[in-house]
Amino acid sequence: MNVDTKIIQIQTKGENDIIDLTHQIEDFISSSPITDGLINISVPGSTGAIITTEYERGLIEDNKLMINNLIPKGIGYKHDIIDSNAHSHLRASVLGAEKTFSIIGNEIMVGSWQQIVFFECDVHPRSRKIILQLVGVDRKSTRLNSSHTDISRM
Repeated sequence: MNVDTKIIQIQTKGENDIIDLTHQIEDFISSSPITDGLINISVPGSTGAIITTEYERGLIEDNKLMINNLIPKGIGYKHDIIDSNAHSHLRASVLGAEKTFSIIGNEIMVGSWQQIVFFECDVHPRSRKIILQLVGVDRKSTRLNSSHTDISRM
């Protein structure tokens, strides 16, 4: 098993900013010697999230509306006594700070309309580190008689 890691630095505009990471992730995978395995995408911290969605203007706005309705601001959360961002922590907890995907033949196994995005839950613009960690084998390490799934039908 091999491990390949990259850290992507992004700058957010603040609450509900959604940034498409898909192309940066695909570029990392295609340049890695690891051809088959798993990639984990994560964000350190308690107010950011990694989600998948179709990166389309209407759906981006729908995602924001959904999370705002699901976990509204300022409804008496105990943490708001400290710094008025309890909803940010709760939203990130629900959405999740990481996602893991299969990699087969240097391709990430996502759907045609599925993008991987960062969702900023904090109230202020932030500089964020996105950790990409690929774990697997390179083509030379795979056995010649191993079977592979036909990814063209996915």
